[in-house]
Amino acid sequence: MGTIVLSGTVVLVLFGFGNHVWWLAAVAVLFLYLQYGRDSSSSSSSSASSSSGAGSSGGGATPSSYRAYRDRRDKQAKWERRYQRERPLESRRQAREKSK
Repeated sequence: MGTIVLSGTVVLVLFGFGNHVWWLAAVAVLFLYLQYGRDSSSSSSSSASSSSGAGSSGGGATPSSYRAYRDRRDKQAKWERRYQRERPLESRRQAREKSK
């Protein structure tokens, strides 16, 4: 993926000698790739290697993805309890609408 982005950027820079807007497009492509493209590919490869490492270490190891899920679930439950405590009327109304 990186070679495609790099070659596309070179082409845009070459076009930029005739029209400077192409240079701006090349900068935008590089920025978007560095911001979103490289991070997503590196995080997916690191999560794949960590999950395969956790699975091969034995039966007692808890995968980090499950740990992250548990943390998100607990945080969501904490916010829901806080919402019910601070806004009892709204939470009752939502419970009634769910039961209909």
